Amino acid sequence: MNYNWHWLIFWEASPDGQGTYLDTLLNGLQWTLVTALSAAIAAFVLGSIIGVMRTLPSRTLSRISMAYIELFRNVPLLVQMFLWYFVLPEFLPWGLGEDMKRLLPPWGSLVPAVLCLSFFTSARVAEQVRAGIDSLSKGQKLAGLALGLNLRQTYQYVLLPLVYRIILPTLTSELMNVIKNSSVALTIGLIELTAAAHAMQEFSFQVFEAFTAATLIYIIINIVVVIVMRFLEKRVAVPGFIGTKREAVITS
Repeated sequence: MNYNWHWLIFWEASPDGQGTYLDTLLNGLQWTLVTALSAAIAAFVLGSIIGVMRTLPSRTLSRISMAYIELFRNVPLLVQMFLWYFVLPEFLPWGLGEDMKRLLPPWGSLVPAVLCLSFFTSARVAEQVRAGIDSLSKGQKLAGLALGLNLRQTYQYVLLPLVYRIILPTLTSELMNVIKNSSVALTIGLIELTAAAHAMQEFSFQVFEAFTAATLIYIIINIVVVIVMRFLEKRVAVPGFIGTKREAVITS
């Protein structure tokens, strides 16, 4: 069977009323970036907190953080996405669940998608933060305490600034993973880039053109992420330190 290639399809009007098929893909790209960046920021903050908890002297906090990591890291992402979208609203009090269900698309699917990706990715970030802290010599922590800093200040001003420099390459990988994992949100109705490409091929039957365009867009996004993060890594590098410590980080 011969396939009818038609690369000009992107400039034809789309039946979804969003303009051309190219506009449909760009609109999907917009929701991909909104979802991924929101989840990445939340995952970084939450993962940092959980990762620090893993290294505290308190056994209770350490065990809580360990349970958190094992829960969100080992349950498949698709299962978590369904749980956040279908199950969570049933347990919310005071009608909040019903309000969430009544939110107009894509907001009704955006919030569960961001929550799912945030918690899933934060478990991985937490392990990277924990590994980064463990890779530092104990003298770093003792020096901070000896200077009169309390434990919180030692983490804030001594340990974490070094840790973030060490794990920056792995954080780059996690940011790229969040962008790619956002495609799972199509299963709960979020019209992100992959869903937009799927809609385009259903309307036009030009499946190769639609997903070739989506593939190229994903590649371009991730190349930009790598370039920006490499520039940031060079800007914040401590001469003579990062190169020797990076190998000590055990990524999850």
